[in-house]
Amino acid sequence: MNKWKNYIFALLMVALLTACGSTNQETNSEQTATKEITIGQILWAENIAVTNMWKAILEEKGYSVQLNLLDMGVTMSALDGGELDVSLEVWLPVQDANYLERYQDTVNFSEATWFDNAKVGLVVPTYLKEINSVEHLNAHKELFDGKIIGFDPGAGTMEVTEQLIKDYQLEFDLLASSEPAMLGAVASAIGKEEAIVVPLWSPHWVFSRYDLKFLEDPQNTFGGIEKIHHATRHGFEEDYPEVSQWFKNWKMNDQQIGELIDYVETAEDPLEGAKKWIEENRELINEWVN
Repeated sequence: MNKWKNYIFALLMVALLTACGSTNQETNSEQTATKEITIGQILWAENIAVTNMWKAILEEKGYSVQLNLLDMGVTMSALDGGELDVSLEVWLPVQDANYLERYQDTVNFSEATWFDNAKVGLVVPTYLKEINSVEHLNAHKELFDGKIIGFDPGAGTMEVTEQLIKDYQLEFDLLASSEPAMLGAVASAIGKEEAIVVPLWSPHWVFSRYDLKFLEDPQNTFGGIEKIHHATRHGFEEDYPEVSQWFKNWKMNDQQIGELIDYVETAEDPLEGAKKWIEENRELINEWVN
């Protein structure tokens, strides 16, 4: 009888320990879940670079980070609906002003900026010496086949380019594609020394690879200097106060973002390229996250 009592006691202990383990696992799962962050990624060179950089930094700090590939319009809608935690790239005061106006009450647009010297405009190869202003385009319409080669249709810059076409009464059509397709068209045109005009922005690696120039914009449709902000869903700052502060501390100059983009672009895996850059810039990273 004692043998059966001992056996039953042993079973009860196993059940109790299993229940405790299950409870601990649930607790740990809940704790892990609270450290999961979803960041929107857009197929733009600098966006791929900074999203992978922050994924690497946050995962070092114990967070689980998922990058969701979205266009700008869907990104803003997902922040508004709470399906996305963070967007690391909002250009103001001009390029993404439409999104600020539309979502300013339902999305947190940070006043802090991580890059303060951005520029946007129409760009042509430097060998087109007679074309230096947007106002010169109509006179050379046939040279460009009446086309401005664009990128993502949801991008704020594409909407600003449409406005620029109206402001200058350009006899051009803006063709939407993607950033890789647009850059491929630039490479092809330059290889043949043909004419091409595209909406582009700095910082971007393309300016170090090809001789390009921004066209003058006398009406200032594209605006002057742009600053790059980040945006988060409502409640993110309360859920992740530490990470929110790190994002606000984040600051990069031309050289730093240029090197990061280069590391990410030339690596087989963008995340590995970002990690290599992080290792070489620990002092800067520590200014943001410590």
